[in-house]
Amino acid sequence: MTSSTSPAARRDELAARLETVRRRISVAAPAGTDPTLIVVTKYFPAADVELLAGLGVQDVGENKDQEASAKSAETAQLGLSWHFIGQLQSNKAKSVVRYAAAVHSVDRLSLVSALDKAMTVEQQRRADADLPPRAVLDCFLQVDLRNPDPSGPGAVPAAGEPGGGPGRGGAMPADLPALADAVAARPGLRLAGVMAVAPLQEDPGAAFARLQALSDRLRAEYPEASGISAGMSRDLEAALAHGATHLRIGSDILGPRPAVR
Repeated sequence: MTSSTSPAARRDELAARLETVRRRISVAAPAGTDPTLIVVTKYFPAADVELLAGLGVQDVGENKDQEASAKSAETAQLGLSWHFIGQLQSNKAKSVVRYAAAVHSVDRLSLVSALDKAMTVEQQRRADADLPPRAVLDCFLQVDLRNPDPSGPGAVPAAGEPGGGPGRGGAMPADLPALADAVAARPGLRLAGVMAVAPLQEDPGAAFARLQALSDRLRAEYPEASGISAGMSRDLEAALAHGATHLRIGSDILGPRPAVR
């Protein structure tokens, strides 16, 4: 919301955008499914989160701990579920478990260990403060869907190209079994499923088909890990066609991101 936009006007804008996205989901979702819409509020103020909650939004996503921690504290009375969806440094795990219901970017064994230790510390903190224990932390395993064959479709671009370099994150598909075993062995963590971002240079349907196949293999070993966190503003229909249970939508609901200062 800009300084010249009134809260009422901003609410109307958000309501219209949200309804458009909900219609897209309703049309694209397979019969009998009810995907979770996570509204990604990156760079937008807590005031927008409050307006979204008034419009029925229950799940909110952020990809930076500092921003998520501040907004979740400011809107704690709303009872929202916060999803951490960005790359997570292990030293931020202690902060994230204070507010996040789910982490969608578990991509390495060291992060699993950090989250497990952070959950132990957080439960003790709550016990010492006579607070109820928190629920287990849902963990989605983030997969790198880029094709490692430089001559094939969806080839990995060089660093600096759109979709290239280390910024997108994710474990290699071959590493998923060990990662899943590690999460499942921690009592404070729950293996929720898989997560991925479709490579920018590839048909998202093909990428999400690979993710769905990886999900099928994971569920053969861990039936409860049924979640597929996939699909953003540009490709939610393709994600839903390939089993997405959680959609991460930002700009189509909140509008163009404000300039970062």
